[in-house]
Amino acid sequence: MTALDHPVLVFDGGCPFCRHFAELAELRSGIPNLAIRDGRSDHELRRQLRQQGWDLSRGAVVLAEGRVLHGAEAIQWICSRLEPSATLLQLLGPLLATPGRAKRLYPVLLLARRLALAVQGLPLDPDQPAGQAATGSVN
Repeated sequence: MTALDHPVLVFDGGCPFCRHFAELAELRSGIPNLAIRDGRSDHELRRQLRQQGWDLSRGAVVLAEGRVLHGAEAIQWICSRLEPSATLLQLLGPLLATPGRAKRLYPVLLLARRLALAVQGLPLDPDQPAGQAATGSVN
Protein backbone atom coordinates (compact mmCIF):
# COMPACT_ATOMS: atom_id res chain seq x y z
CA MET A 1 0.00 0.00 0.00
CA THR A 2 1.25 3.44 -0.75
CA ALA A 3 1.52 6.19 1.86
CA LEU A 4 -1.72 8.11 2.21
CA ASP A 5 -2.24 11.70 3.29
CA HIS A 6 -5.59 10.89 4.87
CA PRO A 7 -6.97 8.00 6.93
CA VAL A 8 -8.94 5.26 5.20
CA LEU A 9 -11.47 2.90 6.81
CA VAL A 10 -11.89 -0.35 4.88
CA PHE A 11 -14.98 -2.26 6.00
CA ASP A 12 -17.08 -5.22 4.84
CA GLY A 13 -19.95 -3.71 2.87
CA GLY A 14 -21.82 -7.02 2.99
CA CYS A 15 -22.29 -6.69 6.75
CA PRO A 16 -25.22 -4.44 7.59
CA PHE A 17 -23.71 -3.51 10.97
CA CYS A 18 -20.36 -2.58 9.41
CA ARG A 19 -22.07 -0.67 6.62
CA HIS A 20 -24.30 1.26 9.03
CA PHE A 21 -21.35 2.17 11.22
CA ALA A 22 -19.35 3.36 8.22
CA GLU A 23 -22.22 5.27 6.62
CA LEU A 24 -23.01 7.43 9.60
CA ALA A 25 -22.04 10.93 8.63
CA GLU A 26 -20.91 11.67 12.18
CA LEU A 27 -18.03 9.27 11.69
CA ARG A 28 -16.42 11.76 9.34
CA SER A 29 -16.94 14.76 11.64
CA GLY A 30 -14.41 13.63 14.21
CA ILE A 31 -11.79 12.44 11.73
CA PRO A 32 -10.79 14.98 9.10
CA ASN A 33 -10.66 13.66 5.52
CA LEU A 34 -11.59 10.10 6.50
CA ALA A 35 -12.16 8.03 3.37
CA ILE A 36 -14.51 5.08 3.70
CA ARG A 37 -14.04 2.13 1.35
CA ASP A 38 -16.16 -1.00 0.95
CA GLY A 39 -13.58 -3.76 0.92
CA ARG A 40 -16.10 -6.35 -0.24
CA SER A 41 -16.69 -4.51 -3.51
CA ASP A 42 -13.17 -3.07 -3.94
CA HIS A 43 -11.41 -6.24 -5.09
CA GLU A 44 -8.07 -4.58 -5.82
CA LEU A 45 -7.82 -2.92 -2.40
CA ARG A 46 -8.82 -6.19 -0.73
CA ARG A 47 -6.17 -8.07 -2.78
CA GLN A 48 -3.49 -5.56 -1.77
CA LEU A 49 -4.42 -5.83 1.90
CA ARG A 50 -4.48 -9.64 1.79
CA GLN A 51 -1.03 -9.72 0.13
CA GLN A 52 0.27 -7.80 3.12
CA GLY A 53 -1.39 -10.20 5.58
CA TRP A 54 -4.48 -8.12 6.42
CA ASP A 55 -7.58 -10.29 6.06
CA LEU A 56 -10.84 -8.32 5.79
CA SER A 57 -12.78 -11.41 6.86
CA ARG A 58 -11.13 -11.08 10.28
CA GLY A 59 -11.93 -7.41 10.77
CA ALA A 60 -11.99 -3.87 9.52
CA VAL A 61 -8.81 -2.12 8.45
CA VAL A 62 -7.71 1.46 9.01
CA LEU A 63 -4.85 2.90 7.01
CA ALA A 64 -3.60 5.91 8.96
CA GLU A 65 -0.48 7.67 10.11
CA GLY A 66 1.68 5.36 8.00
CA ARG A 67 0.29 2.26 9.70
CA VAL A 68 -2.20 -0.48 8.99
CA LEU A 69 -4.56 -1.08 11.91
CA HIS A 70 -6.70 -4.22 11.87
CA GLY A 71 -9.67 -5.52 13.81
CA ALA A 72 -10.03 -4.23 17.35
CA GLU A 73 -7.10 -1.85 16.89
CA ALA A 74 -8.75 -0.30 13.81
CA ILE A 75 -12.10 0.18 15.53
CA GLN A 76 -10.42 1.55 18.66
CA TRP A 77 -8.53 4.08 16.52
CA ILE A 78 -11.79 5.25 14.91
CA CYS A 79 -13.81 5.33 18.16
CA SER A 80 -11.14 7.22 20.08
CA ARG A 81 -11.42 10.05 17.54
CA LEU A 82 -15.18 10.27 17.13
CA GLU A 83 -17.24 13.32 17.98
CA PRO A 84 -20.58 11.58 17.42
CA SER A 85 -24.13 12.79 17.61
CA ALA A 86 -25.76 9.54 16.41
CA THR A 87 -26.96 7.34 19.29
CA LEU A 88 -25.17 4.25 17.99
CA LEU A 89 -21.83 6.05 17.84
CA GLN A 90 -22.41 7.68 21.23
CA LEU A 91 -22.75 4.14 22.64
CA LEU A 92 -19.97 2.44 20.67
CA GLY A 93 -17.48 5.30 20.83
CA PRO A 94 -16.76 5.19 24.57
CA LEU A 95 -17.12 1.38 24.71
CA LEU A 96 -14.50 0.81 22.04
CA ALA A 97 -12.27 3.86 22.48
CA THR A 98 -9.74 2.19 24.76
CA PRO A 99 -7.49 -0.65 23.58
CA GLY A 100 -8.42 -3.08 26.37
CA ARG A 101 -12.18 -2.74 25.94
CA ALA A 102 -11.92 -2.79 22.16
CA LYS A 103 -9.91 -6.01 22.29
CA ARG A 104 -12.40 -7.65 24.69
CA LEU A 105 -15.54 -6.51 22.83
CA TYR A 106 -14.38 -6.88 19.23
CA PRO A 107 -15.10 -10.64 19.10
CA VAL A 108 -18.77 -9.82 19.85
CA LEU A 109 -18.83 -7.49 16.84
CA LEU A 110 -17.27 -10.22 14.69
CA LEU A 111 -19.91 -12.69 15.86
CA ALA A 112 -22.70 -10.25 14.97
CA ARG A 113 -21.07 -9.77 11.55
CA ARG A 114 -20.84 -13.52 11.01
CA LEU A 115 -24.51 -14.00 11.89
CA ALA A 116 -25.63 -11.11 9.66
CA LEU A 117 -23.65 -12.46 6.71
CA ALA A 118 -25.05 -15.96 7.25
CA VAL A 119 -28.62 -14.63 7.24
CA GLN A 120 -27.89 -12.91 3.92
CA GLY A 121 -26.19 -16.00 2.47
CA LEU A 122 -22.90 -14.12 2.05
CA PRO A 123 -19.55 -15.76 2.75
CA LEU A 124 -17.53 -14.57 5.73
CA ASP A 125 -14.53 -14.17 3.45
CA PRO A 126 -15.29 -11.76 0.58
CA ASP A 127 -12.93 -13.83 -1.61
CA GLN A 128 -15.12 -16.94 -1.30
CA PRO A 129 -17.81 -17.50 -3.92
CA ALA A 130 -21.27 -16.15 -3.02
CA GLY A 131 -23.65 -18.73 -1.59
CA GLN A 132 -21.10 -20.31 0.74
CA ALA A 133 -22.13 -20.10 4.37
CA ALA A 134 -20.50 -17.48 6.56
CA THR A 135 -18.20 -19.74 8.51
CA GLY A 136 -14.92 -19.40 10.24
CA SER A 137 -13.51 -18.60 13.63
CA VAL A 138 -14.30 -15.47 15.53
CA ASN A 139 -10.81 -14.04 16.19
